[in-house]
Amino acid sequence: MQSSIKATSRPVGVDLFAGAGGLSLGFEQAGFDVAAAVEIDPIHCATHEYNFPHSKAICASVVDLSGEDIRQIASLGKIDIDVVFGGAPCQGFSMIGKRALDDSRNQLVFHYVRLVRELNPKYFVFENVRGLTLGKHVRFLQELIDELASAGYKVLLPYQVLNAADFGVPQDRKRLFLLGARSDQQLPHYPKASKLRATVWDAISDLPNADEFAQLEKGDSISVRWNTRPAYARRLRCLEVDAADFSYPREFPKNRLTSSLRTSHTDLSKERFLATAPGETEPISRFKKLHPDGLCNTLRAGTDSARGAFTSPRPIHPILPRVITVREAARLHSYPDWFRFHATKWHGFRQIGNSVPPLLGRAVAAEIIGALSLTPCKPGRSLQLGKESLLNFQMLDASRYFGVARNVIAQRQRNPINRDVLTRSIEEAYV
Repeated sequence: MQSSIKATSRPVGVDLFAGAGGLSLGFEQAGFDVAAAVEIDPIHCATHEYNFPHSKAICASVVDLSGEDIRQIASLGKIDIDVVFGGAPCQGFSMIGKRALDDSRNQLVFHYVRLVRELNPKYFVFENVRGLTLGKHVRFLQELIDELASAGYKVLLPYQVLNAADFGVPQDRKRLFLLGARSDQQLPHYPKASKLRATVWDAISDLPNADEFAQLEKGDSISVRWNTRPAYARRLRCLEVDAADFSYPREFPKNRLTSSLRTSHTDLSKERFLATAPGETEPISRFKKLHPDGLCNTLRAGTDSARGAFTSPRPIHPILPRVITVREAARLHSYPDWFRFHATKWHGFRQIGNSVPPLLGRAVAAEIIGALSLTPCKPGRSLQLGKESLLNFQMLDASRYFGVARNVIAQRQRNPINRDVLTRSIEEAYV
């Protein structure tokens, strides 16, 4: 019976710490159905629900969930889950004589292992920062490997740090990946670098200049006709078939420019941006100006609400006197144009900066497909995206929508006077 189910359906994955869904999309593109996505932040959960209407967005902390909870909420029943994947935040490291996994700040990693044990998937994928492989952090990583082994999983060693640029993403972004298989499954392989390469200009050269549209001062989308020539950009606009993409086609207007809310700059800042050579760092703002024939530097998320809610420095456009838009960042991260982010720049850039580039996720997921001895297939139906209201939620709206407390994400207690002083001291204000 199990084999007949596999013959007519796609393998099933569960995303832990899903964010907006970079890994969810990568696994879907490789041929998986992502049945459930667990994310504690209601804003990110709403964005995930918009982009993955066929997946169950579970707005909760992994601390409060059991494997059985996830199965029931996502209507998984007793199905043999094919893969659990995700990247748990790692922050604390214990003193000598104590295990790093026992540090309370690392409880999310502990619960990742617990959920892998309880869900008992055939495979797991653990993703995290490259720094976990350096210095004292290696001890923590070894403890994680030992815990996964005790849960009944063979771990593929040596673990590898993969650069998104080696898998067709026009961005220098290195991430740790740890893969493992249940004792009754064969181990997968780590993906080998692709021959496909893309540059900054391949990614964003066709996008209309957001500064030319007054509507983008207050809204993040507009209908406009434009021409796209680079193959990389054409695939992301869904104008050209990507033979290795087995995701569900999304229904969306291809001439709508989205996630492109404008950023205001002073005339002096614009002059400095123009005077900076491509590939160099502007000395006052310390923003890097992208080289059209090179790679984007690593896109970062910025600080969360508890630490002041500041946007991470954004790269300067290769030609235009401004920083890049959320859509331009999404292109540099390998997100297709149908994929939408929260309408604000702060949330949008955090969602991108915290996510795994889909093309990198796809490469890893394809190795799991191979280990399962499956041939991925293209779905026979397309999907309508969710309601756009999901992309405009304030925290109160999102928390009410998912029925969780609005303070589930810590908020900073701000001193208005000090914040005003700090704001005036920042060269660039994001509005």
